[in-house]
Amino acid sequence: MERLLHRFVAAQVPDVADLRIDGLRRASTGYSRENWLFDATWTDPPTGAPAHERLILRRDPVGSVLETSRAQEYAVLRGLHGGPIPTPRALWLDATGEHLGRPAVVMERYDGLCDPFVLEGGLSQLPPERRLALARSGIEHLARLHIHDWRPTSLAQALPDPGSLGAVVAIAEWETYLARQAVEPHPELVAVLCWLKRNAPEAQTTVIVHGDWKPGNWLVSDGEIVVTLDWETAHLGDPLEDIGWVTNPLRQREHLIPGLWERADLIARYEAATGFIVNEDAVRFWNVLANFKLAAIVLTGVRSLVEGRADRVWTASRGIQRLLLQMID
Repeated sequence: MERLLHRFVAAQVPDVADLRIDGLRRASTGYSRENWLFDATWTDPPTGAPAHERLILRRDPVGSVLETSRAQEYAVLRGLHGGPIPTPRALWLDATGEHLGRPAVVMERYDGLCDPFVLEGGLSQLPPERRLALARSGIEHLARLHIHDWRPTSLAQALPDPGSLGAVVAIAEWETYLARQAVEPHPELVAVLCWLKRNAPEAQTTVIVHGDWKPGNWLVSDGEIVVTLDWETAHLGDPLEDIGWVTNPLRQREHLIPGLWERADLIARYEAATGFIVNEDAVRFWNVLANFKLAAIVLTGVRSLVEGRADRVWTASRGIQRLLLQMID
């Protein structure tokens, strides 16, 4: 990997003779991509000044729980950097894997704690009032993302706009994804899919949807969000898609603080920050689709396992499927 990275980085910063790759190590975090941390140093040819970049490589693994595009992730990061919320600075893309073996993107590395359960206390053990402030900050960051005008940016060319049919487009995408990944029939998910098609809402507007908004995708330092990570599922769509994800009852331990930050508090804060209407029927639809997506993601892990492309043991998502049938009853 060090040899591949040296050759790749050298191609991105030509005429450099003293390029060095240091501290290369693979991170254990992340289920869907390989994450490699490293530093790159060189002397800038025009100025003779030293250059030093703290970087992370996100590369497609052989087998994963999610199939996404590094080229789209790169385009989203480039379009958002310096925009409404802190996002990683993406430097270079190997879209086909020609240089790094598999498709990959290289971005700046940031300091901070990545803890899925930081709002619960987690590793940081923040006191309740600091956790409440962080929860409010998280939803305000999401609100700023959603009210950001993406139309004059490069995102308008990089991402298709579904208009008011964000729900219909999302159903079709995940129906196709499930059909590609499932190794056996799942009639429960077919029933859920039929419910989704009958109950698809129209979007009140089109926004940048993160797709996996959660504390586990924040880097936090001293109780503040340093940067939001994991933009591989970002797209244009209905703002309530992200609200359905963060209010999903299966994930409430990550997003809520009992007695301090309940579902109603989250929604009220979001409505005040965006001016959007959070329709309960629409949120229910997106709650159901969130768990349909999670079921499809787990089944992607199952396929990777049975095809010998991964060694992490995943089993069929029966618990999620039972919850889904309860949600549409």
